[in-house]
Amino acid sequence: MSEEQIHNLRNEALSLIMGTTTQEELENLRINYLGRQGKINQATAELKNLPAEKKSVVGKIINDAKVAIENALFAQKEKLSTKDGQTTWFDPTIPSVQPQRGHLHLVTYAIEEISQIFNHLGFVRVRYPEVEWDWFAFESLNMPASHPARDEWETFFVDTKSHPKYGNMVLTPHTSSGQVREMERVKMPPIRMINIAKCYRRQSDVSHVPMFHQFEGLVVDKDISIVHLKGTLDYFARRFFGASRKIRLRPYHFQFTEPSFEVDVSCGVCNGSGCKLCKAGWLELGGAGMVHPNVLTNGGIDPSKFCGFAFGWGVERTFMMKAGIKIDDIRILYNADLRFLKQF
Repeated sequence: MSEEQIHNLRNEALSLIMGTTTQEELENLRINYLGRQGKINQATAELKNLPAEKKSVVGKIINDAKVAIENALFAQKEKLSTKDGQTTWFDPTIPSVQPQRGHLHLVTYAIEEISQIFNHLGFVRVRYPEVEWDWFAFESLNMPASHPARDEWETFFVDTKSHPKYGNMVLTPHTSSGQVREMERVKMPPIRMINIAKCYRRQSDVSHVPMFHQFEGLVVDKDISIVHLKGTLDYFARRFFGASRKIRLRPYHFQFTEPSFEVDVSCGVCNGSGCKLCKAGWLELGGAGMVHPNVLTNGGIDPSKFCGFAFGWGVERTFMMKAGIKIDDIRILYNADLRFLKQF
């Protein structure tokens, strides 16, 4: 392309740009002259066919034409987009202001980590109803109606018609309600379940909230003993809390396990010296024990052939004792304070 042809191309483009009346027409001209297959690029591609002494001269003319067309396009765009002194056009190619990205809640992170740890031991993650029948929450777990052991759970009852077989409807106070459901689902051991779900109790203080998350472990097979229970809990403690934290078992009583234990972990806030969160340097995580024969029977499993262990810990309370997480009031996890949540 000769110098004269380039000048004519430039003048032609400027004339057409000045005559546009819509943004669409202007965009079509931009593509026609400055697009990847546009006339300016075509002229640039022909430079290789020119003698060496002319390449720099013609190249400068092409570049000047490109700049002139770009300036004309911008000026006409401003002109077309201004009405009564106000800009009305919108350029979709301008980078937008990106909204702040959030992240998962601390409890969600804890649930994912707990699930992965038990997955390494072969536990299968399940989840059972949060609105449950009395039978699964209490009676099948060896707690008949009016049994004093029920007082500990401070249960929320749902105001609805009771079931002729399963009794009243409740907001499940513990994930142990999934034990018999899992036995009925599997029918024949082995069972290796980890049930993580929401639970509800009428409690609120620095270490309790009315709605909390709990993870329930259940293992049923032949020749299961307390040694297997302790080994499982020790493995979890080392993986989740760190090597410096300690676990202890205290004899206790639960209606659905025999023998039963309370599981404690050394406090990560005061490092065992004692604080408002813990009891003499220890924080109670939850219960554990060997599954009561009556529970196995209610789940359709013969206790003379199979035995097992179970444990249930609060996710929030467990997370609070994690190394480096110094939270002295469990309620802060749910008060939506961004100053707190943004730290994680």
